[in-house]
Formats: sequence, structure tokens, C-alpha cells
Amino acid sequence: MRKLTYVIACSLDGFIGDPTGDATSMLAYLDEEYLGHLTTEHPDTVPTQGRKGLGIDDVPNRRFDTIIQGRRSYDLALKEGVTSPYAHLREYVASRTLKESPDPNVEIIADDLVGRVRALKAEDSPLDIYLCGGAEIAGALRDEIDELVIKTYPQVYGSGMPMFAGTGFAVTDFTLESVRAFGNGVLIRAYNRKR
Repeated sequence: MRKLTYVIACSLDGFIGDPTGDATSMLAYLDEEYLGHLTTEHPDTVPTQGRKGLGIDDVPNRRFDTIIQGRRSYDLALKEGVTSPYAHLREYVASRTLKESPDPNVEIIADDLVGRVRALKAEDSPLDIYLCGGAEIAGALRDEIDELVIKTYPQVYGSGMPMFAGTGFAVTDFTLESVRAFGNGVLIRAYNRKR
């Protein structure tokens, strides 16, 4: 069974963006050491345009062959005129309002998101599924998430968009698998769901 991995950037106080979802302040931490780690260890999570700019557009997928993202995350690319932000992956966008896909590489999931994710997880593939976010889709898929990769930036937002939204209170335990600290203060932690 393939894993659904939620890879997310957040502030020290657990917000993935300001109240509107904007997290551009975190881009200030893309120094040489950290960017080198992202491009070698997590190249699948770098958007296609970024891969080209970094010279890694020919790097084969290592961990993921599929991405699922919410409509608000996808809209960030659409605002820039990019209809397939992760062209190196099979792209799915969860949206009840986007009726038609603007790109043949992007499939819209309008209903039964959990069922569709379970079908994707059951596929026979050595690569996993990247959950890009945001908060609403992570909340809807909380029980399906097998792994968390949390990139914590040394910033405090005070309020904003949480890692999970709309889920209500429920404790879900995860086991810490690895921690990597960078000179710029960024910390990457990986957790697996406790079974």
C-alpha cells in the first residue's frame, strides 16, 4: 500500500500561512544549504517551474509520482498563469467549485475525496502520494495521512491558517522518524502514523 505524505511548511506556532494562506515570508530561508537539501532529498516536492530554474528538471521522481492539493493551493499557480504546477507528477486538485480542469495533466476531484485517495493508495507503485495542502484538504484527509514531513521555519505568526482545519478535536499519534536542523534555523521533522 502506498503512503499519503503531508509535506508542509509551517511557522514555529504551527501556521502554514497568514489568515489568507500567504506564506511568502518563509521564502527568505531558501539559502544554499537548505535549498541543496530540498533539491537532493525532496526534488519531487519542488514545483516544475522551480525545478527548471534550479536545473533539476531532469531528476527522476524519487518518492512521489502523484500529488493531491486543495483548490486554494492550486489557485496560487493559476494566478501566475501556471495550469500544471507539478507536471512531473500526476496532479489531482480537490475542488467542489472548479468544474473543469484547465490542464489535461490535472484531474479535479469534486466528491468522495477519501474514496479517491484510498484508490490511489491501493495502486501498485513503488512511489507514494504527496499531499501538498492546504489546511482544509489536510483536515479532510487526516485519517488517511500516513506520514508528516514538517518544515518548521523560525517565525511566529500569532494567527493564520493552521496545518489542519475543519476536523474537530481528535488525537492522532505519530512516531518521530527523523530530524534535520539547518544553519538558518529551519527544522525538518518526519513522522509516521502510529499503528
